[in-house]
Amino acid sequence: MKTTKQLARELGLLRKRSINSSTSRKPSTDQTFPYLVVLDFESTCWQDGKFRTQEIIEFPAVLLNTSTGKIESEFQFYVQPQESPNLSEFCKQLTGITQDQVDNGIPLNLCVRKFVRWLDSLKEKKGVVFTQPSTETENCHLATIVTWSGKKDDLFTQLSK
Repeated sequence: MKTTKQLARELGLLRKRSINSSTSRKPSTDQTFPYLVVLDFESTCWQDGKFRTQEIIEFPAVLLNTSTGKIESEFQFYVQPQESPNLSEFCKQLTGITQDQVDNGIPLNLCVRKFVRWLDSLKEKKGVVFTQPSTETENCHLATIVTWSGKKDDLFTQLSK
């Protein structure tokens, strides 16, 4: 079976570019979004391949400045799984998340409320908005939410084109 990345490449939706580490990163001027909120969930998983409902066990997000490639704010909580509260050995090894971390995590509904408050704080502190700002709104910066499943350095490579 082909991976999502392989299928995306075949469909022309993804292409691989290398970046020379000695090349300085130049600010991008043609980005629609000055900021991205990048989510990178971790969820329960098993090696046996049997279908089971996955649950979020880590809810991390960062605010990425697309001009500089710098992370300007971070959000991260471990989440208590409800349906399968005990992590499989495979899951612990794959994610690096321990049973103790999820046992001491918070329920997903509380985590989502905290995430919304974090997004609100980005608007207050940095002017980050998720809808087109009106003409009366000053110092607003349009952002969107994306998910990430690759290497952190690859994200800047995609943005700098």
